[in-house]
Formats: sequence, C-alpha cells, structure tokens
Amino acid sequence: MNQQAGLETSKGLVTNVNNRRFGLRDKMGYLFGDFGNDFFFILASSFLMVFYTDVYGISAAAVGGLFLIARLWDAVADVTWGRFIDTRKAGPKGKFKPWIFRMSFPLVVTGVLMFVHIPGMSDGFYLAYAFVTYILWGTLYSTVNIPYGSMASVITSDPVERTSLSTFRSLGASLAGLIINVVGPLIIFVDNKADANRFFLTAVIFAILSLSCYMACYSLSTERITSSNNSKVKTNFRATLKGFKKNKPLIWILIASLAIMTCFMLTGAVNVYLFKDYFGSAKALSMMGLIQTATIFITMPLIKPLVARFGKKETASAGLLLAAIVYALLYFMPNLSVNQFIGVMTVASFGTAFFNMTIWAFVTDVIDYHEYLTGLREDGTVYSVYSFARKVGQAIAGGLGGFAISAVGYNAQLKAQSQDTLQGVHTLATLLPAVMVFIVFLILVFLYPLNKKRTLQLATDLRENRSL
Repeated sequence: MNQQAGLETSKGLVTNVNNRRFGLRDKMGYLFGDFGNDFFFILASSFLMVFYTDVYGISAAAVGGLFLIARLWDAVADVTWGRFIDTRKAGPKGKFKPWIFRMSFPLVVTGVLMFVHIPGMSDGFYLAYAFVTYILWGTLYSTVNIPYGSMASVITSDPVERTSLSTFRSLGASLAGLIINVVGPLIIFVDNKADANRFFLTAVIFAILSLSCYMACYSLSTERITSSNNSKVKTNFRATLKGFKKNKPLIWILIASLAIMTCFMLTGAVNVYLFKDYFGSAKALSMMGLIQTATIFITMPLIKPLVARFGKKETASAGLLLAAIVYALLYFMPNLSVNQFIGVMTVASFGTAFFNMTIWAFVTDVIDYHEYLTGLREDGTVYSVYSFARKVGQAIAGGLGGFAISAVGYNAQLKAQSQDTLQGVHTLATLLPAVMVFIVFLILVFLYPLNKKRTLQLATDLRENRSL
C-alpha cells in the first residue's frame, strides 16, 4: 500500500482509500442516474409508438421497422462506446462520471426534438423526421448509459453493496416510471386521444427533470476503483473475445436479458392500446403505473435479506415464476373490468420486481467473472455487451410491437377497433409475456451458473488473484 498517495493497489486495480466510505450518498447518486435515464427511456417505450401512429399518422408496421433498425444501430453504438470508454484513462473525477456530465446535455435536447410536431407536413417528412431524431437520441443515450452502467463496478467491489446499488438503480427507474406512467397519461391524452402539444409539453418537463437527475448523479457518486490496465485493453481484444466465449454467466444473462427486455418493452407498448382501446380508459394507465411503482417500494426492503439468505439467482427466479403464472391466469380471464385487471396484474408486477431489482447486481457479477477468466478489468466493454443484448431485445420488441399491433388489425383512423383486434391486443398483453417470462425463469434456474455459493466463492477467488 502507498500511504503517501493514499492508494491501495492490487493486480491491475488501484483503490483510493482516501475517498469517503461507501454509503447512502453513493446509493442516492446511483438512483438519480437511472432516474434521469428513464424519464425519456420510459416515455419513449410507453408512448412514442402511439405518438407516431396517432399524431404523425405513421403506420404501426412502419413504426415497428423504425424501432427495429434504431435499436440494432444502438446495440452497435453501445459496444463501440463501451470499448472507447475502456481505452480512456481515469481523470480526477474518475473514468465514467465525466461522460455522464458531458453527454447528458445533448441527450435531453434530442429527447425533446423527438416529440416536436410541425402541422401540415407530408407523411414522408414525418417518417424521415422520426427516423433521424429517434436514431440520434438512441445514439446519444448510449454515450450516457454505458458509462453510467459501468460505473457500479468501480463504486464498490463488495457484492452486498453492489446489490444495494442495483436496488437503488431500480428504485430510480421506478420513480421515473411512477411520474411518467401516472402523470404522463393525464397530460398527454385529451378526451382519450393523443394530443401533439401535450406530448411536447411533457417532453420539455421531463427534459428538465432528467438533466437535474444527471447532475445529481455526477455530484453524489464516487469512483473508488481505477484500472491500471488501459494499455492492455487496447491490445488484448482477442483475449477479451476469448473470455466472452468462456463466460457462461455472461452468455446466459445476455440471453435472459434479451428475452426479458423484449417482453417488458413489448408489453409496455401494447399496454397503451390495451387500456386505451380494450378497456376504453387511457387514463387508467396512471393507476397501473402507480401500483407498479408501489410494488417496488414493497419489494425494496425484502431484497437485501432475501439475497443474503438465498442468493440473487434464487430470489429473482422465484419472482419470475410467480409473474409467469399470473400473466397466464390473466389470459384466461378476458372479461375482467379494468380495475380487476389492474388488481391481478399487481401480483405479476410484484414478481417481476424481484428480477428488476437484482439484475444490475447480476451484471457486476458477470464483470467480475470476466476478470477471473482473463485477468482484465473491462467494465465498460462487458457492460456494453450486456447493453447490446438489451438493445437487441428492444429492437425485437419495437419491431414486434409495431408488427403485432398491425397484425391484429389496429387502425388509428377508426373510432373503435373490431372485437377481433381488441382480443388480439389482450392476448399480446397477457399470454405472450407469460410464455417469455417463464422461459427466462427456466434459463436462470437451469442454465445460469452463478448461484449464491459460487458468487461468494468468486469474490474470494478475485481477492486472492488480485493480491498475487
């Protein structure tokens, strides 16, 4: 240990012991990061499709194509940016935090531009404008989200503390979701119809809130661990790829994340049509959003003791099984009232909350396992590969969402949709997530190898390796 510099070194890593201890300030800072991310991410996921179909007049199939292309491009941007970040040296404020500060400003401006509506333009103009602004926003989102997600592994190396970061990150996303899903429909819809001016007003409000959250994340978070192997990152990409192929936890968490992101994104888009057309109450989305967030608050104090006793894999798997069962039950109960539907759906939300609040801790475990296999600490690269899978899932969901809504016969020009169309929307919102969530449950239980015992052993092995 270098007492003068206040540094503690171990194989490729430098820890600044003069930094304050990990605590609530770090958790709140990390919470604000995803709070800022999800003001626009959830807004776009939940309402951008209906903005494009009902305000711009773009067909649902064309919107699906746009989402597919944009998300595939974003997936490439994620990996490119993650690799770029790993080749940068850490500055006085760390390696990742400065990029959150620099890129958040253009990101929120582009987010507002997505919801600009210029009356009287041609269909071709609206489609082209949607392509340009949405793809630009997605690219800039990568420049903020990749350093933000990678930062968790350098804030602390303790597995339990990382679970706390994952929990607070999920809480931040849930708070953003609460505001968007509860307040959003009340502002956006007028007489159950999407209003262009209200969309723009909502985007401006969320832009201000988003930027404020990013600044809070930058101010409150502290990077404690610095990698000293930046030069190796530039020359060992072949070793990185070789490590990826051997990293079974990474492979299976990528597949699980792709499936779950496809599921959540698809149901998020479909739910707008479910409540607006099937139940005839777009504003009921507010109640659904409020209850979903309430399940997060109920789950939050349970996560740490459950993970400590049973493990992340075991806790998340149990929640997914519960959610899959409830979604299947909803499919077989098509005659529920909107309030009854929301009541039953609450149980499914409770189940998925266990997965959502531990997933980011899974990612830090996968980053550690990569270091165990290769000896390289490549937080940005590994996280960007994980984000790649999520973006592919978003691409699939975006494409499927538009195509599926179109396939069941949705027509924005009709005052009322046909009964077959409404039943198709109900099936998309219930049976499809039941199947996909159950698949992810099977992946975690039978294929993802890092159970509680192996995760604890991994942390011990890494400490031993770093001390050599």
